[in-house]
Amino acid sequence: MNDELYRDVTSLARRTPDWLHMLAEYGTDAGLVLLAALFAAAWWAAPRRAPVVAGAVGTLAAYGLSELVKVWVARERPCRAVDGAAEPLADCPPPGDWSFPSNHATIAGAAAVALAVAWPRITAWVLPFGVLLGASRVFVGVHYPLDVAAGLALGAAVAAPCAALARIRIGATGRRRRRGANALARTTSPIE
Repeated sequence: MNDELYRDVTSLARRTPDWLHMLAEYGTDAGLVLLAALFAAAWWAAPRRAPVVAGAVGTLAAYGLSELVKVWVARERPCRAVDGAAEPLADCPPPGDWSFPSNHATIAGAAAVALAVAWPRITAWVLPFGVLLGASRVFVGVHYPLDVAAGLALGAAVAAPCAALARIRIGATGRRRRRGANALARTTSPIE
């Protein structure tokens, strides 16, 4: 089924306009740069900074874990392994650059979910954007659909708890501080 779906997607990709080929091929890397820029923007705009930092660290951890899984699984790229598939839109990575899971999808899933947790205002568009970045890897012909699904899931599973735990911990600390500050404001000064 994975091979069949890969063939269907790459066949569809070959029938799309050239501008879409270029957008898909270069847009994935540009999209990852945009997610990195969003971490920087979230540093200033998000309600709290700790979840942003924890989400970025979680994204790096997810990437590192995906590299370990790639070496352990050692799955050949579909652009070399699937017979009868359309020629990929992107250059097939060299042998030894394994397919499972997709690093691009892992980073996109981790960053999108971490950003959604840290900066909830962007959730409605950053999550679909992360999925689109991952899906583009099948579209350009360098990953199986399962590689992308596993990468998105791995990224989300590693980065989301990092950002969420930081948000909960900081949120609780912030509430205690506010109560403490309000309690101090209600007391009268001995000088008065």
